[in-house]
Amino acid sequence: MADTPDTGGYQHLTVERRGFAAWVTLTRPEVHNAFNAALIAELHAAFDELSADDSLRAVVLAGEGRNFCAGADLNWMGASLAYTRDENVDDALRMSDMFRAIDSCRHPVIGRIQGAALGGGAGLTAVCDIAIAADDARFGFTEARLGITPAVISQFVVPKIGTGAARALFVTAERFDAQRAQLIGLVHKVVPAAELDDAVTATLRDIGQCGPAGVRAAKLLARDILGLNRDDARATTAATIADLRVSPEGQEGIRAFLEKRRATWVSSDV
Repeated sequence: MADTPDTGGYQHLTVERRGFAAWVTLTRPEVHNAFNAALIAELHAAFDELSADDSLRAVVLAGEGRNFCAGADLNWMGASLAYTRDENVDDALRMSDMFRAIDSCRHPVIGRIQGAALGGGAGLTAVCDIAIAADDARFGFTEARLGITPAVISQFVVPKIGTGAARALFVTAERFDAQRAQLIGLVHKVVPAAELDDAVTATLRDIGQCGPAGVRAAKLLARDILGLNRDDARATTAATIADLRVSPEGQEGIRAFLEKRRATWVSSDV
């Protein structure tokens, strides 16, 4: 399928269809793809729309230029100095809802991380199901250096990296490299910068070998299973596998395996 660029009316990002995947690219390279109110709203809207599109099988989240996302835009941060407490609460809730939209996207989200991923940029990394980083990428939960804290992103970061790493990295606000990010689970794969796109493509091809409904169910299960008690987990997992086994996709996948052939939904269109 030919690439299909689409601004979708967005000012600070683009959405591009490449085969069975959509690429969402932050397009504020002049400020290192930093957040402002408009970008937050656009990301929320884009992921709500993409999540509802059953023709998709994956979403890639990327940043234009040298850096993935360097956190908060200075002008946007400066404006918050005049906010009341209630206005700050509303502002933080809008950002939280944006991260939630990415985290709960029904399709797997692959992060293509290069350069700086600081503050909210590290939060974006955390809400990606698969984060692939260039070996020169740099990360940090840097909010404490401004006298604040990584509060909004903590609900997504702590489950990803664990309380031990979070307690150390939140209070020091230190920057760390891609290798350490991989060690703590924030990043899943580190590759030379020149091989970043190839690594993303390889991951998309792996997803293309899997049943779309099975992938969506797997993402939901991996995200939610630890929040269930034993009885609910028992019932939920049994119902999930039963539903998939009797579905057309599951029936086709099992038959294809037994007959030693490719399932009809296998795709390399990336």
